[in-house]
Amino acid sequence: MRTPLPPFAETTTGRRGFVQGLLLATALATLGWPAHAFAVPAVTTPTVLSGTEVDLEIGRVTVNYSGKASVATAVNGSVPGPLIRLREGDAVTIRVKNNLDEMTSIHWHGLILPTDMDGVPGISFGGIAPGETFTYRFVVKQSGTFWYHAHTLAEQTGLYGPMIIEPKSEPPLAADRDYTIMLSDWTDEAPLQVYLNLKKMSGYYNFAQPTVGDFASDAGKLGLSGALSKRAMWNKARMNPTDLSDVSAATYTYLLNGAPSARRWTGIARKGERVRLRFIGAGTATYFDVRVPGLMLTVVAADGQPVEPVDVDEFRIGPGETYDVIATIADDRAYAIFAQSMDRTGFVHGVLAPRDDMSADIPPVDPGSWLDPIDMMGGMAGMAGMGPAGQDHGMVETAPKARHARTEYGANTDMRVDFPRTNLDDPGVGLRRNGRRTLTYADLRTAGPAADPREPQREIELHLTGNMERFVWAFDGVKLNDSKPLHFTPNERLRIILVNDTMMTHPMHLHGMWSDLESPDGRFQVRKHTISVQPAQRVAFRVTADAMGRWAFHCHLLYHMAAGMFREVVVA
Repeated sequence: MRTPLPPFAETTTGRRGFVQGLLLATALATLGWPAHAFAVPAVTTPTVLSGTEVDLEIGRVTVNYSGKASVATAVNGSVPGPLIRLREGDAVTIRVKNNLDEMTSIHWHGLILPTDMDGVPGISFGGIAPGETFTYRFVVKQSGTFWYHAHTLAEQTGLYGPMIIEPKSEPPLAADRDYTIMLSDWTDEAPLQVYLNLKKMSGYYNFAQPTVGDFASDAGKLGLSGALSKRAMWNKARMNPTDLSDVSAATYTYLLNGAPSARRWTGIARKGERVRLRFIGAGTATYFDVRVPGLMLTVVAADGQPVEPVDVDEFRIGPGETYDVIATIADDRAYAIFAQSMDRTGFVHGVLAPRDDMSADIPPVDPGSWLDPIDMMGGMAGMAGMGPAGQDHGMVETAPKARHARTEYGANTDMRVDFPRTNLDDPGVGLRRNGRRTLTYADLRTAGPAADPREPQREIELHLTGNMERFVWAFDGVKLNDSKPLHFTPNERLRIILVNDTMMTHPMHLHGMWSDLESPDGRFQVRKHTISVQPAQRVAFRVTADAMGRWAFHCHLLYHMAAGMFREVVVA
């Protein structure tokens, strides 16, 4: 029996109604409403909720992140919402009351739970209607750093919060202090307006496009022929080499634990202390590059799962991902937690310091970067020596020629990669050759073998496709509206292959089941729930279809999901 569609879909049908509701249900309510219409007061310090029973209320608050009063969607009066602390093995009850005038939802990101508790309107339940309370009940089956968020455009307006699950038996990793660091993006524009702007002009927020001045500068450095050569491939393909992020600081204010840099968040930390920082990528359209200048960061967990410790200066975190790091405070001074957007249009920072009135030196934002040829041509560029993909070498592992579906040859797809690269040791555009030790997926290793040692019984290959000018995003050139569900057989072991035929990085999130990322040679690498696929890259991961029901599989860039890069998965 199919789950009833949410109220906003009553005049439409099937998945088309879900997408239309995703675009309209929360955004329309934020257009021009006066602040006095919302009764939930603003709270600057989120609370901590724990135990086996938790009560949440979703409502509106007035906020000011950019110098302009705006309306946010809050949980228990705060943005982010309360920190929820649970314990592995407990049966929990979470009651969510909707004080809004439209349907809403909460999805428990990365948690393994029954499909009807997953919180995806139109897929696994009908949403939480205005004035109603929905009760989530499930057994907590894992531990680590996770988070929760709306599965509508209300995620952009502040409906998200952190979650920490304590292990059932293992002692926690030794640390003197433990802080959750939630990185997000805020716009005073209504999310629907942002989406419509992108549909009208995909580069609406991209003010870093190549200019005549840039050409003159390159000609001075590289000579006329060098400057022309730098642009030749992009001009021929009619592609934009600076199209790294759909939405930039032209409209975004970046937040750390709900605070912009002007009202920086501070965590107390003194010389000699070991501090655990639990980073959560809650950006709707933003990848953040994170470092703490002056301190080495030891990565100890990814997506809530312990990994073999690896020391880095910097790491990139995509929407949906989480990373736990340990930092040992070297001196009694202030250290900046510095997170710059991948497109280098802005940053946010917090502070670790012995006192909360101390400020830290903030490094300059790195110069903006062009995409490299490998971000368009994949392995072909690496084989031709047209630019290094990793930090130390130019050659990359290349998959066999890609199999493109017939549906990719249409108006929804503006490029295809025939020979995708398979390397996992690439930190990505903007982080290559910057002189810092940067985390890559090749560095992440889950200790021990995969939980399911079986070899995959079958493969499913999907291509991440898009048309930048039309702002259409899809799997195999087919948007959610026009797609059929993917069917998994109960308890089968599958290999999912994703080939990125676009020049943007996509954080792909499969609900309800773990994704065991493989190395290029097919070995188990690391267990994750959100996997970033770089431009012109092929990644493979194994899935055990041990979760019955209907599930979402989508890009975690909110506007890409809304535009169609979304599939329903059915395990039955």
